[in-house]
Amino acid sequence: MAREETPEAWEELWDRLCLHGETVSPASFTALPRLASLAPASAQALELASAIVRGTMQHRDGEALLAGCPDAIAQLRELVDRQLRTSPADYNRIFGDLLALEGQYHWSAALGDFTDDFYTVSCPRCGAEVTIAIGDYGNYSAIRDWDLGDIERRALLPTPAEELRDLGHWMHATAVRDEQHRLAEGIRHVFGRAECPTCASVFSIADAYTSANLPSAPAAS
Repeated sequence: MAREETPEAWEELWDRLCLHGETVSPASFTALPRLASLAPASAQALELASAIVRGTMQHRDGEALLAGCPDAIAQLRELVDRQLRTSPADYNRIFGDLLALEGQYHWSAALGDFTDDFYTVSCPRCGAEVTIAIGDYGNYSAIRDWDLGDIERRALLPTPAEELRDLGHWMHATAVRDEQHRLAEGIRHVFGRAECPTCASVFSIADAYTSANLPSAPAAS
C-alpha cells in the first residue's frame, strides 16, 4: 500500500488489524507506527490507525501495547486535530478518534451527535438507575419505565462554558473552535449536573458515567 493503494488491500488490512472496525489484536498495535508514517498522505491509513486506538479497551493488554508507540500516537493526534479544523462531514466520528488518542476511550465510545443521546448512570447517593437524555427530545434525567417511557423527568443543569474544567473544558473548547455548536452545547450538558428523580440528590453526570465505565480514566493533555 505504500507503493500503491487499492481498495482490496485496505479491505484485507482492516480485516486483519481491526475487524468490523473494533476488534483488535497485538498485531494491530504493532502496525501503528507504520500506519502513522503513511497517514499524512493517506486518509485510509489515518482512519484505520484511529480505529485501532479506539479499540484499545477491547483488548486486555491494549493500553500496555499502545504505550509502546508514543511517537506514533503523538503524530496521529496532530493529524486528527488538523483534520477536525477542516470541519469534515464526519466530524463527530473524527472527534471520537481524537478522544481515543487522548486516552479517553469511554467518551470516545459514548459520545454521539447529541441529536438523540441517552446515558444510563447510577445515582451516587441512592443507587437508582437514572436515564440521562441529551438531544432533540429534551435534556433531562428520568426513570425509564418500559411501559410508560421516561417518567419523573428533571431538567438537566448544564455547566456554563466558563466554569468547565479539565477534560470538559478541552472538549468544549475544541468543539467551539471548529464551530460545532450542537456538540459544544451537548458537552456542557454531559459535564453538567442531574437531579435523581428517586432521591432528589444532584450529581455530576460525567463523574457518574466515568465511574461506571472507566474508573481510572486518564485526564486529557
